Amino acid sequence: MKEENFEEAIEKLENIASDLEKGDLNLEESLAKFEEGMKLSKKCNEIIEKAEKKITILLQKDGQLQEENFTTEQ
Repeated sequence: MKEENFEEAIEKLENIASDLEKGDLNLEESLAKFEEGMKLSKKCNEIIEKAEKKITILLQKDGQLQEENFTTEQ
């Protein structure tokens, strides 16, 4: 089974949110959808974190491009 990419996971997460917002599901179905949504949310966050680690910033210094590791400011 192929692993979902970020876009597929986000689309599923949006569908789950839409289903929950409608209010047509019973409590058990809502809880199952919520749990699935939390797993997808965690997966999306992991994909983003992994991508951030790979990002590099190219800076123009003295007419030459230099590569620096991406860092997030907190």
